[in-house]
Amino acid sequence: MDKKEEGLALYRKYRPQTFAEVLGQEHITKVLECSIKLGRISHAYLFSGSRGTGKTSVARIFAREIGTSSNDTYEIDAASNTGVDDVRALNESVSVMPFESKYKVYIVDEVHMLSKSAFNALLKTLEEPPPHVIFILATTEQEKVPETIHSRCQSFSFRRPTQEILAEVIAKTAKKEGFSLEPSSADLVALLADGSFRDALGILQKVTSASRDKKVSVQEVETVTGAPRSQSINDALGAVGKGDLDGALSITRVIPEQNIDPRVFLKLLLRKFRFVLLLRHAPRLKDLIKAEVSAEDFAFLSELAAKRESKLNEQTLLALLEAYEQSGRSYVPELPLELALMKILG
Repeated sequence: MDKKEEGLALYRKYRPQTFAEVLGQEHITKVLECSIKLGRISHAYLFSGSRGTGKTSVARIFAREIGTSSNDTYEIDAASNTGVDDVRALNESVSVMPFESKYKVYIVDEVHMLSKSAFNALLKTLEEPPPHVIFILATTEQEKVPETIHSRCQSFSFRRPTQEILAEVIAKTAKKEGFSLEPSSADLVALLADGSFRDALGILQKVTSASRDKKVSVQEVETVTGAPRSQSINDALGAVGKGDLDGALSITRVIPEQNIDPRVFLKLLLRKFRFVLLLRHAPRLKDLIKAEVSAEDFAFLSELAAKRESKLNEQTLLALLEAYEQSGRSYVPELPLELALMKILG
């Protein structure tokens, strides 16, 4: 291992270096590659999307692909440079020619954090930029970027990676680091990452740093991350299936007792619930589901799927989905789940 990489955060160590290494954003990378080949390069781009989806990585790759050196690539954090004076200083530097490249590239992260006066100052430069300057603006909150800025940029919306893509990245990264993950372990890390490559690799690093050997079980992931035990989720599913309200409500007590995020509990519950319905109504998918869960879980979920008269049906799933949507806004975090269970089983 390169000494420079020792102790480096995994998301930095394995940051994609080429368009081909960027996963899940082909609708963006293919367009950018084509525009570079044809020499049709815009003076301003707007990259929007949730955190950890690859906006900054793609911006850096784009700068390299058009031949811009590190000395002519500038990264600015708008969250800490929000004022009009900061943008005026930027505008002044824009007029200076590049040191050694054809273009100077300015990557402005979290651009939505700029003040109104700062946006107005930036707008003047975006309207008539020098031919040697390219702006790449990145934001997690596209709706906060003024329309006047939008209209002067080529906009690209970054998608959240799928569960499958995240799990694949996690498993491959763990292997590069000398660890092996059970499929259910990689899947749980991917679920907890909530659509962010950066968060996924951060969780993986936390889990592997606490592992006593080179094999990471799902139990280790649960212990390190504070995720609810798989057995608790299974018990809750079983209680709902039997129509046992008292049993289901007693199981949800683990949420406050173990300081578990109720959204994580519900997300894991919904995931297994979905598998039950898919096994019941689309049995041809059983091999795909079998690859994502442990052997014990697959046997348990198959048993639940066979009980067609149980409360594990589409209406119950819809009620739990509504509880998930409300769980982040409730004064008592576990209350939406409790109300959903009362509605379903009461």
